[in-house]
Amino acid sequence: MIAPTRRAGQRWYDTERLYRVALIELWRTTGLIGVEPIAEMLGDGPGRREAVPESIAECERRRAELDEALDYPNRVRGCRYGGGPERCRGFRALVSLPGQDTPPGDATSGGGAVGGRTQGQEPRGIRSGAVAAATARQPADTANTAV
Repeated sequence: MIAPTRRAGQRWYDTERLYRVALIELWRTTGLIGVEPIAEMLGDGPGRREAVPESIAECERRRAELDEALDYPNRVRGCRYGGGPERCRGFRALVSLPGQDTPPGDATSGGGAVGGRTQGQEPRGIRSGAVAAATARQPADTANTAV
């Protein structure tokens, strides 16, 4: 990507190259943009503009994955079941065991619903991340009231 000049066995970069190195470092520290897309975006050819939408799409895909991952601790925080997430009916409704269409012990299963619930229905005992976050901001004496 960058060819330094050499002086007495050391690499030297002019100001333009230092800006290029700084951009590469900035983009790499996010961990979301790989070396090849960076090289394409910093290149002089037509690939520069073509690489941008691909990088945006990849970042948006990863953001969606991170948003989904963030939802799980928010759900744990909002779960009203005291026995832990692995025994909570709401969390059990989110997963299926290998070889089973619906989770075992899911009283809400039936009717062809995925995971024992219909589309958009919250599992029992779990509040959505937004509700859990709002509840976390309430005083402690109101945090466990039904929403």
